[in-house]
Amino acid sequence: MAPCECGAPAGPLGACADYYHSILAEEQRDPVMYRWHPVVVCVYLLQHPSRGHDKHLDGQFRLLQFYLHRGLDALLRFRAHQVARNNHRSRAGYDMLPLEPYAPLPAGGPPERFRMSFCELPYGDGGFVLDGHEAYGERMRVLAEATQEAWKSIGPGPREPG
Repeated sequence: MAPCECGAPAGPLGACADYYHSILAEEQRDPVMYRWHPVVVCVYLLQHPSRGHDKHLDGQFRLLQFYLHRGLDALLRFRAHQVARNNHRSRAGYDMLPLEPYAPLPAGGPPERFRMSFCELPYGDGGFVLDGHEAYGERMRVLAEATQEAWKSIGPGPREPG
């Protein structure tokens, strides 16, 4: 099997997409694990940008930085705020102001390799939270850091949406 778009070789569950879909399915059965859903989505799409939409990558990169800077609880509050603003009764739209202080997605990407990928996540009896939610959350933080680090290593300058 050829390396994944992110440069990682396949793991025991297959390619990163197999891990991603397995995590999404497991999250549906585990509300505590689901807390990291926005991180999982941002990391996956930033490591595999052909699976997402170019116009959203900058926002996802900034959201990942917000999470790494402010933590999971702040990210969940921000997400709830966005959902409330996007409610059909509100008509206010998204509030991107809290993401403005964070660096834009660098031009010249995506990176060829990340120091950690989905294919490296441990999986066993108990699924992805085999050693508890705290350990799973720590792995999501490290995966987010690896993603941010690889993109920032490309250099400054915003990436133009395709």
